Amino acid sequence: MVYCGQPSRGCQMCRTRRIKCDETRPTCKQCAKSRRQCPGYKDEFDLMLRNETRATERRAQRANKKALWQLESAAITSSSTNVKVSPAARSAAKCPFEQALKPAIPIPAEMRASCHFLSNFVLVPQMGSTRGFMAYLIPLIKSEDPDGQLHHAFNACALASLANTTTSTKNSNKPPDLKSGRGQGAVELHQKAFAEYSKALRATNTVLRDPEAYKSDAVLAAILLLAVFENITAQEAGAFAWGTHIGAAIQIAQARGRKQLRTKLGLQIFIAVRTQCIIHTLTTGKAPVMGADWWLQDAVNDPYASAAQRLSLKTSELRAEVTATMATLARTPDNVEIMRILMRRAQSLDKELANWMDNLPDIWHWKTICWQGPLSEGEYSDAEVFPGRVDIYNDFWIASVINVARTTRLYLGSIIVRCAAWICSPVDYRTTPEYAGVSRMCADTISDIIASIPYHLGWHIKRRHLFPNHPLSGFACGEDDGAKGLGGYFLTWPLATVVSQDYATDNQRAYVKGRLRFIADGLGIKYGHILSQLQIRLPSMLIHRDGLLAQPFPMAHNFQKILTLATRGHGAGFGPGAASAAAAAGYKVNPLQQREMMVKEEMEKRRAELIAKATGTATGSTGESIKYITKDVLSI
Repeated sequence: MVYCGQPSRGCQMCRTRRIKCDETRPTCKQCAKSRRQCPGYKDEFDLMLRNETRATERRAQRANKKALWQLESAAITSSSTNVKVSPAARSAAKCPFEQALKPAIPIPAEMRASCHFLSNFVLVPQMGSTRGFMAYLIPLIKSEDPDGQLHHAFNACALASLANTTTSTKNSNKPPDLKSGRGQGAVELHQKAFAEYSKALRATNTVLRDPEAYKSDAVLAAILLLAVFENITAQEAGAFAWGTHIGAAIQIAQARGRKQLRTKLGLQIFIAVRTQCIIHTLTTGKAPVMGADWWLQDAVNDPYASAAQRLSLKTSELRAEVTATMATLARTPDNVEIMRILMRRAQSLDKELANWMDNLPDIWHWKTICWQGPLSEGEYSDAEVFPGRVDIYNDFWIASVINVARTTRLYLGSIIVRCAAWICSPVDYRTTPEYAGVSRMCADTISDIIASIPYHLGWHIKRRHLFPNHPLSGFACGEDDGAKGLGGYFLTWPLATVVSQDYATDNQRAYVKGRLRFIADGLGIKYGHILSQLQIRLPSMLIHRDGLLAQPFPMAHNFQKILTLATRGHGAGFGPGAASAAAAAGYKVNPLQQREMMVKEEMEKRRAELIAKATGTATGSTGESIKYITKDVLSI
């Protein structure tokens, strides 16, 4: 804006006719006398301050043409007389906008990072809906202490996300090296991110010692952000740290009790913890703390999403129960019936999830907008779209809820097949009707998840003409004009589950691993690199593990009983336990203890083989993270 001095206050018509205006309002008398329509008077502020941007652009373009003419003339002269082009002429040939806007206003990295994170990860509900993701951060950040744990955790996530999306950090799971001389800005952002992360940890640990302050919304939101930071950076032991943060968030949510549900922010944060609890418990095979009913009581923000999460939590409970049962029961007729009951429960939950998907309202339904033709061998890892259908959704949040339900079905299929394998052992479980049904269901579910990948990764943004989309939520900053980090973040767990399935084809696995690498390199969520290198196969590896945990001999319980009676009958004077039998001549332990030691040694050997097979060729910090995830998933 340029100050233009004291302006004429006459009407526009008199100014155009260059006559004195009497400034009568609302219509001047000069216009009335000449029978002209008076256009009225401009605002005095607009007269005094005028936007000169276009005029500046025109002057810059004229200067640019003149500079180009000088440069061409100098070049011609230089070719014939060896005269050098003047620096002034070269400087004048620069872009007109570069000339007009110099010197540029430097924007602090923290401000750019905050906008980047808000425009990529924070989904704000629109149209009066309740569908959002981390929307609670905006009011909390405005109200909390700038030097508190929440601000430091937010800054850490924002700076790390911005640093990871620079070209210097692509194709790497580590920050760029200062010695290389490249990516200096990204290195500084990484250093600032980890400095903020350290401050957030210290501030959080300090607050956790306060018996009342640790129950605040800000503390719980900060811990959830720390878990997001681990996924963004994927440093050594990041998977372990993520589980630790989520475990702490679950304990704090438990300590906060039902009071936290009385406020809008408290309910939103509680649901966020519940979502992470589902992922954590299904992945590790542990039952949710306090049970599924506690997590759903009085905590319904969206009835359809809550119904799906209830089934996911029930699946977590069932998976933990099945694993514990298989580890302790021998294969007797009574125990086989117990396992059949568990299998029927899994089948019932799967049926409920299928019914839930069939009865969703129209706004939740996805739409197939096109079909992708076949690809040649070797193109799958870099392809944006897998051959088959491409689905789009009304909202990122809706797509994530549906994919979590699909992933839950994959875990239910694993439970059913494991139970069938335990019951029919030593017969091959792949000959059972349960395996055939689960194979079809899992193959269809994998195809559904893969069909949602292009939508999550922004493929639809450039093809909006194919569908009328009215999103129910939008990002807190920026425009929805490209792939968003949140889409990749929502996809990591479903894709990690898909890539680990026995039912996925080699081409599907190659495509999913390629998309995980894109999520890591293109969207800055480095956890994708670790997940793309997983070699876990489910449920076959779990069945292998179940065989190790179960009693190796069907009549082992009878063997223990007979041995106990035998020692009593010979008057050995030992207690009722079989482990107290006398050792045979030449042995330091009794036969049962020796057998247990041999079984344990064989189990440890097989476990090591499973971990090595699942880790593959990965080494270093990535290999350690993969090994940790493998032990978590296989409960070893």
